[in-house]
Amino acid sequence: MFLLAFTPIAIILALMVGLRWGASRAGAAGYLSALVVAVAFFGAGPDLLAVAHTKALLLTIDVLFVIWMAFLLFRVADESGAIKVFAQALPHLTADKGMQALIIGWVFASFIQGVGGFGVPIAVIAPIMGGIGFAPLSAVVIPSIGHSWAVTFGSLGSSFNAMMAATGLDWPVLASPSALFLGIAGVGVGLMVAHAAGGWSAMRRLIVPVLVLGLVMGTAQYLAATSGLWNIGAFLGSLAGLLVAYPLARRYRGKVEDNGELDLRSLGIAISGYAVLIAITLGIQLIPGVRNTLGGVKLSLNFPAVETTLGYTTAADSGRDIPIFRHAGAILLYSSVLAYLIYKRAGWYAEGGAAKRIVSGTVRRVMSSSVGIASMVAMAVVMQHAGMTETLARGLAEGVGAAFPAVSPWIGALGAFMTGSNTNSNVVFAALQQRTAELLGYSVALILAAQTSGGALGSVIAPTKIVVGASTGGMAGREGEVMRKMLVYTGLLILLVSVLSIFGTFLI
Repeated sequence: MFLLAFTPIAIILALMVGLRWGASRAGAAGYLSALVVAVAFFGAGPDLLAVAHTKALLLTIDVLFVIWMAFLLFRVADESGAIKVFAQALPHLTADKGMQALIIGWVFASFIQGVGGFGVPIAVIAPIMGGIGFAPLSAVVIPSIGHSWAVTFGSLGSSFNAMMAATGLDWPVLASPSALFLGIAGVGVGLMVAHAAGGWSAMRRLIVPVLVLGLVMGTAQYLAATSGLWNIGAFLGSLAGLLVAYPLARRYRGKVEDNGELDLRSLGIAISGYAVLIAITLGIQLIPGVRNTLGGVKLSLNFPAVETTLGYTTAADSGRDIPIFRHAGAILLYSSVLAYLIYKRAGWYAEGGAAKRIVSGTVRRVMSSSVGIASMVAMAVVMQHAGMTETLARGLAEGVGAAFPAVSPWIGALGAFMTGSNTNSNVVFAALQQRTAELLGYSVALILAAQTSGGALGSVIAPTKIVVGASTGGMAGREGEVMRKMLVYTGLLILLVSVLSIFGTFLI
């Protein structure tokens, strides 16, 4: 039964890794296979499938609302030229190649991940790094590795939101260990970026700025996530890193060429578009009257208990409550509208349909991934209600046993590699990891932290992201070189999370 339960996951792996199918096609195949196995071998009947699919629809809305609106905000800024302003300002700080790699390829790439994600950090940063003199391979590898620690709490928390939706656990339970693991991994990311930029000598020379930046960004993300601001955790963490990067860059300045005066007014306007996001988020989260008023309207359904013909029961529950006007996606929508008005008033949009270009660009970019996420959500929920996830969890518990904490981040990384995103990995594997941890008696929060940390770090070697980076960074046709280089860095970072996970089990 274990092999039958594993069939949908095996199909997705074979299609995406072996045949290089996209997430939308592979996800559909995985869903259909899960449906067949659930009905034919696990006794899933019409009533059970109806409940599972309705729950899956709610979870899909919950996850996609964040993803759509996160990319909309990025398109608002990108269409205005704000992202380009950020990129042009950074080389004014230092001519030291190692520091440029840390600031642009680590801190700034993480900032873009905080507000955009979906492979955008690589697509934006790789050509910038190539333009300031980095070799094409380094220009792709550095931002790819550099933004990985910010994936879970980046994209305005879409990956973390998916994990909460899939497990039914809320941020007070999950935020602390996840942010701690990723903060520590972030220091490792900085070291890897320094090595990719200049080898061991650069690592030794830049150890102080790496430690300072890593500590500041990791701490800021941790404080944000554990205060309920998980949807802007990576954004605030990387923003703190950008502020600290200025004095560090002056210390490791090198000989800066005269590139003209830095336009502080333009930089201020560019930042203001994201300042409204912070203001709105803080206002909604911290002002009780606003929070309660906006949270009053919820999308929620009560589901009856269902049972397979083999006797596996899913208890009655209320499903996932979606506070429509206080949802992370709604906050992003408010911020997108205000940011658009700020940039428009500043005259930053070219005449002739900027709003239309923003919306159409958003739809084109998220449509394919949305189909993949929807099918994988449906697959995961059907497997859970049919008892397939339980079967897999028991098989893992018996087969791995005490080594499960060490294996957990690799499962997350595998999910991200095969599906192309940490969001998908959390959708597919979070419930499985949760149940396995319960069976083995490990801390569920710690195991899920290992899941999403491994998924975040492993997502950057997904074939789709490799192709994006190679195509924008001058490495088209040489994706194999990029993959080989990144496998070493990514493998070491996931190994670090394994160690943290093992260590954490002894403390809890």
